[in-house]
Amino acid sequence: MKKFICEFIGTAVLVLFGCGTAVVTGGATAGMELGFAGVLTIAMAFGLSIVAMAYVIGNISGCHVNPAVSLAMLLSKKMSFKDFIGYVVAQIVGAFAGIGLLYAILSSSGLGVSALGANGFDSLSAVNLNMAGAILVEIILTFVFIYTILGVTSDEKKGSVAGIVIGLTLVFVHIIGIPLTGTSVNPARSLAPAVILGGEALKQVWVFIVAPFAGSALAAGVYNLLNREQK
Repeated sequence: MKKFICEFIGTAVLVLFGCGTAVVTGGATAGMELGFAGVLTIAMAFGLSIVAMAYVIGNISGCHVNPAVSLAMLLSKKMSFKDFIGYVVAQIVGAFAGIGLLYAILSSSGLGVSALGANGFDSLSAVNLNMAGAILVEIILTFVFIYTILGVTSDEKKGSVAGIVIGLTLVFVHIIGIPLTGTSVNPARSLAPAVILGGEALKQVWVFIVAPFAGSALAAGVYNLLNREQK
């Protein structure tokens, strides 16, 4: 249960601070164009959340805080199917807890709750990226993110810097992804705000569930193939 509690806490922190920063800085909202400072601020919020949690819960749960990461670990035979289900449930519940806290905070302010950092395409993309483009972007960004995670966590010598590398990689993919889709690479992070907001965000959320899982499976497949021990 400690592992699942950690995943709950880690995902809640990621969603609260990542999506919260997107909202309070006026970013990741339909039709809004962000300057570089805005994009970087949001990207850093997501990345630093991972860095912080990695050094707190990483030794207990591995700090997946993302169903796509857990899928890659399952496909790489680094976790059991039973743990995979428990992790995903904890991550989804944590994401809703994070969004719930953000909703409560925004309801107490003058910002309102018209945006909760939801992902989107077409009119919900700052650059009006279409659905096909959104799917391609999320597969690519998730592939890069997961491929990096598999690489840095497979080498014990890199254990002390793994959290920093993973966090900076999340910043890296967010910098290009925010103007395009808002950057998901995490089905739990996308599902929670979409469900609370409803409407078009909820209709589009399937892309931000399917594409990250596809990118994760691709990354695990490529990594396992290229790093398979030669007989």
